[in-house]
Amino acid sequence: MDRLDDKTAMELYEHASLHELGAAANAASVAIHPEPWRTFVVDRNINYTNVCRTRCKFCAFAVEADDPRAYVLGRDELLEKVRELVAVGGTQVLLQGGMHEALAFSYYLDLLRAVRRAYPAVQLHAFGPAEIWFFHERFGLSVEAVLARLMEAGLSSLPGGGAEVLADRVRSRVSPLKCTSSQWLTVMRCAHALGLMTTATMMFGHVDRPADRLAHLRRVRRLQDESLSRGRGHFTAFICWTFQSGHTPLSRQGQADCEILGGVPYVKMLATSRLYLNNFSNVQVSWVTQGPRVAQVALRYGANDMGGLMMEENVVATTGTRFRITRDEMEALIRGAGYRPRQRDGFYRLL
Repeated sequence: MDRLDDKTAMELYEHASLHELGAAANAASVAIHPEPWRTFVVDRNINYTNVCRTRCKFCAFAVEADDPRAYVLGRDELLEKVRELVAVGGTQVLLQGGMHEALAFSYYLDLLRAVRRAYPAVQLHAFGPAEIWFFHERFGLSVEAVLARLMEAGLSSLPGGGAEVLADRVRSRVSPLKCTSSQWLTVMRCAHALGLMTTATMMFGHVDRPADRLAHLRRVRRLQDESLSRGRGHFTAFICWTFQSGHTPLSRQGQADCEILGGVPYVKMLATSRLYLNNFSNVQVSWVTQGPRVAQVALRYGANDMGGLMMEENVVATTGTRFRITRDEMEALIRGAGYRPRQRDGFYRLL
């Protein structure tokens, strides 16, 4: 697959017809994945706390510690959620939460150890770069030491949450208290050097512009080149989705000045990502934000993976976007797109 330069990528994104862009992205996807199936993972997104110091302007989930809605998940509650996941054939837990200044590092280590002891086969896909950077600052440990201790406790892989758009002009407006774009990349670079597999994400359509989105793709593609050359950890997949504005500070303050993004802009961005990120094996859809039908269409616009069943999802739901899907529905959507459904694990290995 030839590598797009930035100028060509921007011209395609801004001027190619939806049909032309989709056809090119689908051809690129089929070249990488000629097999007659498309994949999904049975997982659960567990948010260990909703207390967060960063109060990002795109977030409707976070609360202050003294808010009556505030919670911190205990070990037994977490284990019960994992038990329910395993009972339906689930293999992956996505564990993320807010940056709670009152929690000790031992809290996070104990959660990982508890799940690893009780359910050794479950993949713990936990703590995005923003959380890792917070641990680094809060507990006075190097990023490498934070990751090493989490891995020792049972961490399997790192999600790409907290990336938003990797342009500090954007981040200073929507998440000024969160790690910078360079810090996000530093965490991922360290994770890859330690042998961890990670995902890369982008949440767009708030105060960002197409040039910011392209800069984001450029930065993750460059890091992927670096990580692949080392032969250890790397990005397994790219996932993008559009900003969901309901009940967020950005929507209340009228600061979301990008176009209102729906299905067409989403699949254009996804298709452009597939064409630009020629060193990424997988591009995953986001049915949680876009809905099942748009996600199904995206399987012909560059995506090869439907993502997780997410038997629990709390963050997007607080914006008022509440899509749900069963395994039967997931498999029917993949068949409807012309493929056979196959379940995978968090490392994209078929089960």
